[in-house]
Amino acid sequence: MAGSGAVKRSAERSAVTLPARLTWKDASGAVRFASVITRDVSEAGVFVECDAGAAIPLYRLVHLQVERASQGADSLPMRLREGRVLSAVWRVAPCRRSTGTPSGYALRFLIEPKAAVPAQIVRRAVESIAFAS
Repeated sequence: MAGSGAVKRSAERSAVTLPARLTWKDASGAVRFASVITRDVSEAGVFVECDAGAAIPLYRLVHLQVERASQGADSLPMRLREGRVLSAVWRVAPCRRSTGTPSGYALRFLIEPKAAVPAQIVRRAVESIAFAS
């Protein structure tokens, strides 16, 4: 039985550990990339562990792509099997003491409006792009 502190999720998560890559544009417009490892995957998003030196800001738009050799994994949602998925950084994990950079990121997939992406996610992601320009 869930208590009052239970987190309501829009989709069931499953533990999937696969190599992937994030790409995004930094504040100056330069394309950046980082190798990541997926941890929790659902139809709505994914948590990735990241050892990269560059921190990705909250609400930044990123593209996530699972490495080609892993795209056929049965445990992957269909959208991750199809290639790059536009996502927004939804939560930034605590920083590692050794590097001072986040240990990972929760990403929310940006999908067709009929699939009920909260307008707040899209609005914040668009605002972060406009602010960075």
